[in-house]
Amino acid sequence: MFNRVIMVGNLCADPELRYTAQGTPVCNLRLAVNEKVKSGDEYKEEVLFIGVTVWGKQGEACSQYLDKGRQVLVEGKLQERSWESDGQKHSKVEINAVNVKFLGSKADKPDAPPEESDVEPF
Repeated sequence: MFNRVIMVGNLCADPELRYTAQGTPVCNLRLAVNEKVKSGDEYKEEVLFIGVTVWGKQGEACSQYLDKGRQVLVEGKLQERSWESDGQKHSKVEINAVNVKFLGSKADKPDAPPEESDVEPF
């Protein structure tokens, strides 16, 4: 089977960096992907919001250099996450990133990486 996805979108929130109990960095991104869809004679814009998980040094780089509104290309695989809360089962599909490229204009940080970052995946 083949499970690979590539999406380009804008961050709709600042990255959230945390560390696992073993000290591994993990960064959560929230991506908004716009798509024009034809409806009759008109085109409507639809937005897909999807979570992205970035591990290791690449996750730390995302946390350091990305901000809400920044355009990124995310390559990875889809994975389903399930949990139970207050007796109800929940699940959602997210992207487990293997590569994140920083697109668009640089953030207002003087030490930001080049327009496209080729930070090696974990």
